[in-house]
Amino acid sequence: MSALRLLLPGPAIVGDLTGDRAEALQALADLYAYPDPLPARGWVRANMVSTVDGAAGDATGSSAGISAAADQTLLGVLRALADVLVVGAGTARAEGYRPLPARAAFAERRAAAGQRAAAVVAVVTRSGDLDALPALVAPDAGTLVVTCASAPLDRLRERAGADNVVVAGDDDVDPIRAVAALAERGLRRILLEGGPSLLGRVVAAGRLDELCLTWSPLLVAGNAARIAHGPAASLHLRAAHLVAYDDLLFGRWLVTDAHS
Repeated sequence: MSALRLLLPGPAIVGDLTGDRAEALQALADLYAYPDPLPARGWVRANMVSTVDGAAGDATGSSAGISAAADQTLLGVLRALADVLVVGAGTARAEGYRPLPARAAFAERRAAAGQRAAAVVAVVTRSGDLDALPALVAPDAGTLVVTCASAPLDRLRERAGADNVVVAGDDDVDPIRAVAALAERGLRRILLEGGPSLLGRVVAAGRLDELCLTWSPLLVAGNAARIAHGPAASLHLRAAHLVAYDDLLFGRWLVTDAHS
C-alpha cells in the first residue's frame, strides 16, 4: 500500500491516497498551508513538475506527459488552498485550462479562511491574443486577464469583462506590479503554475516566495526547457519539506533572500 512519506523533516507518514483519501488530502493541505499571518504584499508560490534530469516537459513540451496521478492530486490541493491561480497564456492554451470548480472537501477550510468557493484563474498575456481560450476567458467565467498597456485593452475588456482586466506594465507585464495588483484585490495566496518563461521572469524580478517541485522518475534528455528560463537570476532556497509517494518526490522550498 502506497503512503505519503514525509522524509524531511521526518520520517513520518503524512497519509495514504489509497486508504482514507479525505484524511490524506487534509493532511497535505496542512503540510502546504500558506503562512499565517499572510503578508499584505501577498505570497507567491510556484508549483512545477520536472524530470530527474531537469526537463519541464516530455518530448512534446507538455508537463502533463511527465506528471502522474499523485502529482495531480497534490496540484488539486495546492489549487484548493490558493486565492488565485496565475498562468501564462501559452501554458493555458497548451494545457487546456478551464475555470476552477469548487471542491466540497475544502469548502469548510476555505470558508474559515475567508476565501471564495474556488480560486480565480489569472491569465498573463502581453499580446492579448486569447482567442484560443473561449471557455476560460469570458465575462461569466470570472477569469482575470493580467496584461500591459500596449495590449488591445478595449477588446480584452469586452472579451473578459471590464473589471477582470488588470494592467500591470507598459510594454510588457511587470511581475512586481502584477502581484501587487492581485494582492490589492484580496488575492494574496498566489499559485503560479508557469510556464517556464513566466516563472523565469518572476524569479528575475525577485518576486517568488516559495517553490513546490515534483520530481518525476523519468529521464527525457533532448533539449527540453527547464522549469524556469529567461534572464539570468538566482534565489537562495531552504528546504521546508520533502515527501515521497511511490517513485515521486514532492519538495517544498522557501526563498531565504526574499524581498521585504
